Parts: sequence; C-alpha cells; structure tokens
Amino acid sequence: MARKRTTTSRGRWATLPDAELLDWRLCDLGLAIEGSELEGRVERLHEELARRGLRFKPYVWLSTDWFTPDGATGFAIPFYLAHERLVRLERSQMLQVEGGSQDECLRILRHEAAHAIDNAYHLRRRRSWRETFGRPGDAYESSYTPDPTSRAHVLNLDYWYSQSHPLEDWAETFAVWLGSGSRWRTRYADWPALAKLEYVDVLMAEIADKPPALRTRAREDNVASVRTTLREYYAQKREFYAQEGTPAFAGQLERVFPALDKGPRASTFLRRNRRNLVRRVAAATGQHRYLLDHALREMIERSHLRELRLPSTEADALVDAAVVLTSLSSQFLYGAHPRYQR
Repeated sequence: MARKRTTTSRGRWATLPDAELLDWRLCDLGLAIEGSELEGRVERLHEELARRGLRFKPYVWLSTDWFTPDGATGFAIPFYLAHERLVRLERSQMLQVEGGSQDECLRILRHEAAHAIDNAYHLRRRRSWRETFGRPGDAYESSYTPDPTSRAHVLNLDYWYSQSHPLEDWAETFAVWLGSGSRWRTRYADWPALAKLEYVDVLMAEIADKPPALRTRAREDNVASVRTTLREYYAQKREFYAQEGTPAFAGQLERVFPALDKGPRASTFLRRNRRNLVRRVAAATGQHRYLLDHALREMIERSHLRELRLPSTEADALVDAAVVLTSLSSQFLYGAHPRYQR
C-alpha cells in the first residue's frame, strides 16, 4: 500500500529499509533541490555559464529522469539525486547512479543546459548550426549504433552519446566547451570535432550578452505530482533496460552466467574483478581500456537485471568472463554490437 504524505514525512523515510521505502510514492517524499548536494552543483553550472559571459541561466526541477522538454528553457533532474538515501536505493536497484558523482553530475548538467540554451535562443534554426551538427529535425530513433573510433565527435557522456542525434552532438560539444575552459583546444587538437568546438566558441560569444528569445516556466512531470511508488518506478525502469541488447549477446552471457536460483551474483563478481578483467583483456587484445570498460559495464548491468549467477569456481568464471568481454568489445568496435537505447 502506498504511503500518504504527512507533515512530518520529509526525511522520516530516510531510515527505512528498502522493502518499506519502496512503498512510498514519489510525490510524498517531500524532495527539494534546495538544501541538497544538487543545489551546489546547479550553482556551479550557473557560475560556469557566467564565467563564459552568458547571461542565460536555465531553471531546474526534480522529476523521474534527466531530460529537457522540447521548447523548454529549463530541464529536469532525477529525484534520487536530491537525497543520499535515494542515491543508495537507486544503486541497489539499478547497480549504478546516473549523475551520482559530482563530476558525472556536472557533465550531465552542462549537457542539459545546452538543450535549454538551444531552445532559449532558437539556435538550431541557424544555417550555420545545421551545417555544423546536421539536421535537428531528424527523427530520434529508440537506439543508435556508435563508432567508438570516431574523432568527429567529442567525448562527454558515456556510450559515445554525441553520435546519437544532431541535437545530442550539439549538447555534448557545448558541454565539453563549457566545462573544460580552454583545454578543449589541446584535447581535441587533431580531431575533426575541433571545428565544432570552435563553432560553439564563436556562437556563444555572439549571443553572450543577448536576452533569450524565449523564456518558459513549465516543469513537466514534476516529482511533486508523480503518484507512482518507488517500487513501481523501479519495476518499470528495470523492465525497460532489461530489453536492451541483442539475443546473441544475451545468449552468450547467459551461457557463462546462467539464471540460477542460488549462487554468487555474476554482477557482484564482475564488478569486483572489473579492473583485473579490463587489464587482462587489454593486454591480450590490444584494445583500448576505455572501450573495454564500456563493454564490461554492459555485462555487469545485464547480469544484474537478469539476476545471473556463477555456476563454477571464481577462477573458471574469470576466464569465461574474459572470453565474453573480448567478444563483446570486438562487436562494439566493428559495429555488430547491440544498439544503444536512448
């Protein structure tokens, strides 16, 4: 049964075990950005924009995920980042926390700010923008196939997200430009992506002191109005991500780590041996550790979502895991890998 809000509900749930906390509705948690770690991170974003001479400051609100509604000059931040207890719950349910560390959170904040500033100044309507990033009206596909070797796109968020759509290419390029000072000139000196960064630099200087053409106030799916329980939220979220990947990859992983009723969790084993596996496979194959780490993260996430187990000794499992990692990373490199969900 869902818990109903009382005047003392905020914070009262923080000491509850997961099984009880999951019965609380999001709207009853009494969450706010003010007073949380998020407040300082949003202030840091605004400071970075100001240092670049930009007068624009996006507004933010808590919701169920990271997103910027089309046409909005603000963006949503996932509710769980507003309280450490909910961060722990997110990690226990999903194995990772998107935006959980300060560094990752700032990278996503910069990315979403790019979408908001695009909306505020109608940047995508410019011919120069379209010539640099592509057609913003291209349909968003439910998944995309990145090229890990591409130097035509910057690296900010994981999984080569800049390759998913022209609007994401813009947002990722802006995020790198905003967060790295002038270091982007050196970091991307030999990359075709440098031209995109230089375009952002010129464009932002042009609009820096201009007022936005559009201002909005809407807060789509504000957490205060979401009546879903945490249990329902995570059931839906796990179902969505469990669909990711191809049957071939799922079959290969489950042959090594079957879905048994008992036994050590494969996700725990893989996470504990993450550095060792990446180092061993990198030495054996010559593949870049960045690529291998992405592939291993997908193995960990899918093992967790499918509740896979170790059927053998850890020594044997380590060898088997290295074989799967080698195969999956090769699929990533040559384009036969699972397409990423957006």
